[in-house]
Amino acid sequence: MAHHHHHHDESAVEPHEHLHDAHDCHSCGHHHHGEEHHEHHHEHEHHHHEHGSLRGQLVLIIATAVLLAAAVLIEKKLNLPLWQMLLIYLVPYLLIGHRTLLEAVEGLAHGDAFNEHFLMSIATIGALSIGFLPGAEPQFAEAVFVMLFFQVGELFEGYAEGKSRESIAHLMDIRPDVAHVMRGGAEETVSPEQVAVGEVIVVRPGEKIPLDGMIVEGNTSLNTVALTGESVPREAAPDDEVISGCVNLSGAISVRTTKSYGESTVAKIIDLVEHASEKKSQSETFITRFARIYTPIVVLAAVALALLPPLFSGNFAQAFPTWLYRALMFLVVSCPCALVISVPLTFFGGIGGASRKGILIKGANYIDVLSRTGIVVFDKTGTLTGGEFAVTAVHPDKYDEKHLLHLAAHVEHFSTHPIGTALRNAFPDEATDGCEVSEVTEVAGHGISAHVGNDVVCVGNSKMMESVGAKWHDCSHAGTIIHVAINGEYAGHIVINDRIKDDSAAAIGQLRDNGVKHLVMLTGDRDEVAAEVAKQLKLDEYHAELLPADKVAHVERMMAEKAHGEHLAFVGDGINDAPVLARADVGIAMGGLGSDAAIEAADVVLMDDQPTKIATAMRIARRTLGIARQNVAFAIGVKVAVLLLAAVGIATMWMAVFADVGVTVLAVLNAMRALKA
Repeated sequence: MAHHHHHHDESAVEPHEHLHDAHDCHSCGHHHHGEEHHEHHHEHEHHHHEHGSLRGQLVLIIATAVLLAAAVLIEKKLNLPLWQMLLIYLVPYLLIGHRTLLEAVEGLAHGDAFNEHFLMSIATIGALSIGFLPGAEPQFAEAVFVMLFFQVGELFEGYAEGKSRESIAHLMDIRPDVAHVMRGGAEETVSPEQVAVGEVIVVRPGEKIPLDGMIVEGNTSLNTVALTGESVPREAAPDDEVISGCVNLSGAISVRTTKSYGESTVAKIIDLVEHASEKKSQSETFITRFARIYTPIVVLAAVALALLPPLFSGNFAQAFPTWLYRALMFLVVSCPCALVISVPLTFFGGIGGASRKGILIKGANYIDVLSRTGIVVFDKTGTLTGGEFAVTAVHPDKYDEKHLLHLAAHVEHFSTHPIGTALRNAFPDEATDGCEVSEVTEVAGHGISAHVGNDVVCVGNSKMMESVGAKWHDCSHAGTIIHVAINGEYAGHIVINDRIKDDSAAAIGQLRDNGVKHLVMLTGDRDEVAAEVAKQLKLDEYHAELLPADKVAHVERMMAEKAHGEHLAFVGDGINDAPVLARADVGIAMGGLGSDAAIEAADVVLMDDQPTKIATAMRIARRTLGIARQNVAFAIGVKVAVLLLAAVGIATMWMAVFADVGVTVLAVLNAMRALKA
């Protein structure tokens, strides 16, 4: 029944403006989606742009490498004065480093001084200026080399995130929403924004209702899963209200619109998403967090090294140049080349390894969050359960289960209703067993009766049972109860419900093994249905009958109560989950059935709707971070050794660079392990 609803969910906003720089991740999610949902050329431009920015970065890197080689040759062959050499080296340096330098200045202006850009700038400017001290060797080439390294690292990370964003764009169905309006006796197909209040639109089976309104003619059932999470289809007849975002299932209906597009339910929910994502605290990438601690230590140590020994030497003026040289040397050596390339590479590997497993992670910072997730909140329908109707129990009073299903499936043979579909699926060989079915009559709001062989079989609700005089009784199971009477006599009932996915229980178990302390379910479905699922899956708490805004409120409460350094993940799939996905520390969307709005708002997308993938994603994230930490420890260990030697004047600049390159090669090899998820 819900097989196709993801094709009809294009009220989702366009994929985000693609980021220009791997490190703008922080701003991701705050773009306001204007009125351009339908202008698809935008979409292609963004894609183009994204490749453009990566391609641009690659061109810069290659150009810089060529210019650097040229500059080294000039230095070797010609004996130019220092400042002319500096000018020659400044060309490749500024070419590759201008963005980093700007970011460093911006950081200083915003009071966020100790970011990785500042660290790189200080170290390289130190290397450029060291040659002007008496008795010092110029280090121009190293300055450019270090900047070059930094950009290569950024390129890898940008590429990985771009790739995962591209896969997400493929997941989304970018066909625009349309409305079929009756104007002057003819039907026109227009975009929903162009429909005025009070016009009549036609919605055929399988289409999504584009605007809120009132049914003028036609009976149908509506799939409201994406909007409310309610698994039971709603019956709709003339004079009933219908809301945008529902999928029309069984009959064609004409709807008189009561609200314009901007006022409609779907548009309001998308608005909620934007507000939620503004409140989200963007977590920083690993390297930013590292730079926060490392940069101030290095800078303070360098200042101390330049000032303290000369102060105590008794002759400040004489000792200062030597110690200034050592301090600058210290700065240059302390620049974490190896980290700057191997950490982004590690994350590149992690994102790549995850995507091979069908998990798309939209940014390196989410790997960090996933590894420290302590609370997982689930939506029910479509996430823990299949999101479509299935027979969950058969309780015969007469005959056996198979016979009861067999009769019911025959009666429902031509029904377009989801209940009919569920009954037919439960008894697939009804088409071939040769029973004669005749005189099928549908009683609206009651059910269907038909002759199967020589019996009159009625399949429907309790009203139908009463009308044929059958003594029906209720059932303790949660779900929709379908009663069956044969020749006016009660034969039993069939329970139809949204079935729990096969791997939901396993997923919950794996999350607990991964150290997730608190597992919660939030759903728009009825309380008794929710209670049953929560009990079967042994969840810590659940809340039912929630509107999208209620879900956000619950998540905000949990975010306020959670421990420091602990993150909250939300897993969902419908439009109604989009605001919460945007608000949680990490939003995980089901990509297979999920609605576009949810995939758009999420930070991680699971391609095949298996909840066990959440635990897999957490494992990959932890492993990736583990590798990154090994690289950091190793690189800093070697650094400290070289720095101590440099401080006492043993190590030379090239020894430092050599140590750095060696460490980098080893760290890169280690980073490659992250790919094998």
